[in-house]
Amino acid sequence: MLKQIIPFFLFTLLTACELIDYHPYDGRLHTKERDINAKNIRIIEANTQNSDTIRFAFIGDTQRNYDETVDFVKHINQNDSIDFILHGGDIADFGMKKEYEWTIDILGKLKAPYVALIGNHDIIGNGDQVYKALFGNENFSFITNDIKFVCLNTNAIEYDYSHPVPDFEFIKNEFQDSTRFKRTIVVMHAPPGNEQFNNNVKDVFQLYIKQFPSLIFCLHAHNHNLSVNDLFNDGILYFGCSNIAKRNYMLFTITPDNYTYEVIDF
Repeated sequence: MLKQIIPFFLFTLLTACELIDYHPYDGRLHTKERDINAKNIRIIEANTQNSDTIRFAFIGDTQRNYDETVDFVKHINQNDSIDFILHGGDIADFGMKKEYEWTIDILGKLKAPYVALIGNHDIIGNGDQVYKALFGNENFSFITNDIKFVCLNTNAIEYDYSHPVPDFEFIKNEFQDSTRFKRTIVVMHAPPGNEQFNNNVKDVFQLYIKQFPSLIFCLHAHNHNLSVNDLFNDGILYFGCSNIAKRNYMLFTITPDNYTYEVIDF
C-alpha cells in the first residue's frame, strides 16, 4: 500500500502548477502582450498626424520601483493632454521575465499609449530576447505630425562590442523617408560619454544624427538624475530624466516653432 501511495504523492507534487516555477531566464512569458511598441506606435501616429502641438512625458529606469511606477501612472492619467509616454529603458533590473511582466502590467493601465526603449539592465541574461518578444525591435522610430522620434539601442558594453550598437545602418536607413518629416528627436538609454556607450564612435554618432532634418534635441535615461547638457558643444542639447524612484518625470510640449519642458513631481 505504501509503495502505491508514495508514487501518487510524488506525481501530485510535481504536477501541481502552483508548486512548479520555471527558471527566471527561461523566457516563457505568461502575459499575452506582444509587440507593444508597434501596437502603440500605430495609435500614436494616428492620434497625432494632424496635431500642431505634441505633448509627451519622458520617464526611465523604473526597475524595482513598482510602487513609484504605479503612482506615476495614477498621476499622469489625470492629464488628458498627454499624447504619449516615452520610457527610456531599464524596465527590468536583472533582465528577468517577471520584472518585465510586472512592469507592463502597471504601464498597461496608462490612458495614453507608451513605447519603451531597451536599457542595459534589460539585456542581462536573456533579457534582450524577452524585450524583443514584448516590445519588438531594439531600434525603432515613429512620426508625430512632422516630428520623427528615432529610438536607439546604445548599450554597447552589454554585448561586449560584438553587436552593432549603435546601429549606424539603421540610422542611415532612417534618413531615407525624410520627405515624411521636417524635425527629429533622437532617444536613447545611455548617452555618449557614458560607460555603456561605445565611445570609440561617439563623435561619429553625433555627426550621423545631426544629418537628420532639424534635430531638435536628444533624450536619454540611465544616469538616474535630471540633466541638460550640450555634450558636444554644438548646440544639440541632451535631456536626461531621473529614475522613477525620485518621483518625477519630464513633460515636453512641442509647437511648430519651439518647445518647452517641465519637471513634474508626483
